[in-house]
Amino acid sequence: MNIVITGATEGIGKAIAYAFASKDNALALCARTFSKLEVLKADILTSTNCTDVFIQSVDVTNHVEINKFAKNCLEHWTSIDVLINNAGVFIPGKIHEEDDGVLEMTMNTNVYSAYRMSRSFIPQMISQGSGHIINISSVAGLKAYPNGGSYSISKFAMLGLGKGLREELKEYGIRVTNIMPGATWSNSWAGVDLPKDRLMEASDIAKIVLLATELENKSVLEDVVVRPLLGDL
Repeated sequence: MNIVITGATEGIGKAIAYAFASKDNALALCARTFSKLEVLKADILTSTNCTDVFIQSVDVTNHVEINKFAKNCLEHWTSIDVLINNAGVFIPGKIHEEDDGVLEMTMNTNVYSAYRMSRSFIPQMISQGSGHIINISSVAGLKAYPNGGSYSISKFAMLGLGKGLREELKEYGIRVTNIMPGATWSNSWAGVDLPKDRLMEASDIAKIVLLATELENKSVLEDVVVRPLLGDL
């Protein structure tokens, strides 16, 4: 399969890239920092049987860069099987205390990027009569919590985006999956003094993403909630 992953160099996105590479899929990966993409590509090509890794530096808040990335992916491949909207940002804070501009930046990164990226690939998916869009959301989009601020707002919106796409695209044979992880080890939790087993591993989320794509085409994993065994933090 041909797999597109945004925010591919860190945390869940990186784990997803390795999960699909281990199954010999072709990858198109984007993130802000090209040097990190180069390191990731080199390691995937040497540590897995994957032989096709396309990389491009993309600021997902910039619709011009998103369109250019999508265009290059569609020129690189003749079909797009899976789009994984994973790029995101988390800035903790209370809604009434966070800095001006945090909401706009968070929505641009977490929601508008997924909206624009999806719109860039949907025409091709409709044309080929198949495809799968997977949105990496959060349990913060199901239940608000103190200090969630704009992040929680964005994740509620991202879930709404996924549900809208699900209803609009099923008649074209396109599946849409919303995955809502709880606390998962990533750079967002760097330096936190918590037991290692209190948060989930990114590789577990990647396993679920992979599973969603392995179902028969007549089935779809719609909404998946994954939490640490001991519950939310």
